[in-house]
Amino acid sequence: MSDAVIHPTAIVGSLARLGKGVQIGPYCIVGDNVVLHDNVELISHVSIDGHTEIGAGSKIYPFASIGHRPQDLKYHGEASRLVIGERCTIRESVTVNPGTEGGGMLTKIGNDCLIMAGAHVAHDAIIGNKVVMANYVGIAGHCHVGDNVIFGGMCVVHQFTRVGAHAFIGAASMVDGDIIPYGMAVGNRASLTGLNLVGLKRRKFDREAIHRLRAAYRLIFASEGTLRERVEDAAELFKNDPLVQDVVSFIAAASDRPILMPRNGHDAD
Repeated sequence: MSDAVIHPTAIVGSLARLGKGVQIGPYCIVGDNVVLHDNVELISHVSIDGHTEIGAGSKIYPFASIGHRPQDLKYHGEASRLVIGERCTIRESVTVNPGTEGGGMLTKIGNDCLIMAGAHVAHDAIIGNKVVMANYVGIAGHCHVGDNVIFGGMCVVHQFTRVGAHAFIGAASMVDGDIIPYGMAVGNRASLTGLNLVGLKRRKFDREAIHRLRAAYRLIFASEGTLRERVEDAAELFKNDPLVQDVVSFIAAASDRPILMPRNGHDAD
């Protein structure tokens, strides 16, 4: 067990794999099939089970339940996996479930994510890097969330929904449709309210690129023609713009859930 520091009240499976500098605090329980990479810290009262891997430098706070049986009636004990990336912070009472046979056998959370108290990531969800989930966010099964997405507190996301990279979802939103990359959504039921301009500026996106993205947004969500026609027009008009092409590709790949649309007006502000 390398040089791991394990509190005497913790229970650690004899087959668990612990990297260098791992710290396991009071009353934690770590199952036999768990892998904790270097410098993972479990504060106290953390329960980790199943085929679960926690990336280096991640920290998990009290009463988190990680890798236990999915909340899916179709699950029948298959050896599915949960992989959490490096430098993630998982706060109190968070629950994260592994995958299922019906969803690819894997739940995955990327690097540098912050998951605040009481949040839930369900089976077969795929979460990108640098995602922030505020308190009590619920991500249902089979969802895909891109990099740098921010969820306000008490958001819930319908199963099989996609959330594009750099999107922002306002607090207390019920999201039942796909949110385009760089988009902003709010409401119950949520609607698209523009682009995440604040996030784009904070992440130092080029000013002219943001202007082109705003123009493409207005074209795609205009009232004339069909969505497919407008997307094709945007794809051609902005064929050399990578941000616009991200949006075009995201919409073209839609399958299980509808694309979230603006409710009133089409302004990107």
